Amino acid sequence: MAGKLGRYKSYPEYEHSGVGWLGDIPKGWSAKKLKFSAKTMPSNVDKKTKNGEVPVQLCNYTDVYYGETVSHSPNFMKASATLEQVEKFTLLAGDTIITKDSEDPNDIAIPAFVPDDLTGVVCGYHLSIIRPFDPEIGAYLKRCFEAPFARSNFAVSAKGLTRYGLGTYAIDNVVFPIPPKEEAVQIASFLNHETAKIDDLIAKQQRLIALLEEKRQAAISHAVTKGLNPDAPMRDAGIDWLGDIPAHWKLVPLLAVSEVIDPNPSHRNPEYVDEGFPFISTQEFVGRDQVIIDTPRRVSEKTVLEQEARCNFQDGSIVFSRKGTIGATRVLPAGVRLGILDSLCVINPKQGMMPEFLANTLTSYYVAAQYGPIVNGAALPQLSVGKVRSLKLILPPENEQIEIVQYLDEILMKYEALNNKALSAITLLQERRTALISAAVTGKIDVRDWRSPADSDDTTQGEAA
Repeated sequence: MAGKLGRYKSYPEYEHSGVGWLGDIPKGWSAKKLKFSAKTMPSNVDKKTKNGEVPVQLCNYTDVYYGETVSHSPNFMKASATLEQVEKFTLLAGDTIITKDSEDPNDIAIPAFVPDDLTGVVCGYHLSIIRPFDPEIGAYLKRCFEAPFARSNFAVSAKGLTRYGLGTYAIDNVVFPIPPKEEAVQIASFLNHETAKIDDLIAKQQRLIALLEEKRQAAISHAVTKGLNPDAPMRDAGIDWLGDIPAHWKLVPLLAVSEVIDPNPSHRNPEYVDEGFPFISTQEFVGRDQVIIDTPRRVSEKTVLEQEARCNFQDGSIVFSRKGTIGATRVLPAGVRLGILDSLCVINPKQGMMPEFLANTLTSYYVAAQYGPIVNGAALPQLSVGKVRSLKLILPPENEQIEIVQYLDEILMKYEALNNKALSAITLLQERRTALISAAVTGKIDVRDWRSPADSDDTTQGEAA
């Protein structure tokens, strides 16, 4: 902690909090269960609109999960609520809204702060309102929810097997360090300012990652549609959005150069076991071209044998996602026996079709442009195996495929290195953000003398005047 936050001073005096895991806190602070500082109100307002109820705007799970604060938004869902629900769950200044259930225990108790009264906006289902008895400490309580001690506590307290829920008792009885009100307000102001700076740096790294992905995709798309020889004779491909292609390249359907196989046409559930073979979905796709083999889900040899018989796995077999994250593509690792989710289809390149070239082609803009208009499903976008088979490919001679793959390996490796550097920077910034919040709300650093730059500028101007 000292290395990361060494520029901040400690409090002059500490005393034991009476709570083992919390240890010492600044003299004058107390360690209290949340129920003595705020009221917890789990919402029961659903997304429906019913006759005879009051029209409202609904603050939903995603409004909280992806936001630091909750304020008026045109994106709020329209719904209805009873008069009692409106009175109880309308959002007020000082409230913190938290997620109270999720499929992942790490997504429990994610907080967002309400800085102003939101007339007509009601807290929706799957959320709880934490309403402080003194609204002025609300912003501080929100930061306590972000601290590692609270995150760990709620992850352990969440109940469930496939969906985890956090009850009112668990929320009410979490212990928070509580400073005097003036200090709580000061700590919240300090953290608002400092985390905003960190969040801005994170956002810049995220924009860099997005730019690198655009450049990566552009490099792939240009190489697999135009080739590497700028002087090669070109011809019209006969497709408006494709333009010219090298004159000696062929335009063929995917089915002409590969087998495209549905690994589970009967949609039978795989046979899961504790000790078995890796089971692959897009969750195991990492980096530019890697597949995680040490998967948490394992399947029986029976499941693997059934898929092997159907899919004819070989060196160079490709899996292509046709549901959800459509277009995600990987060449399967050679010599590894595994099962695959039926949202993937298996593509076995025929002679003359280089697997790595085909995998790059399947991730290109020109292939995505083909399946974009024919995707079915709103909640879960998907392509049929037949539509995957009909995708048009531009096929260069095999020697040019090899050259293009070698070129892309080199250039994409550079993009991946830059991407990994940006991801590492984000990780370090997030660690610093968490450490700063934890140190401030547990009194490990003293920010009572901190002043925002705006206040400092006003003071300087006043003195100058």
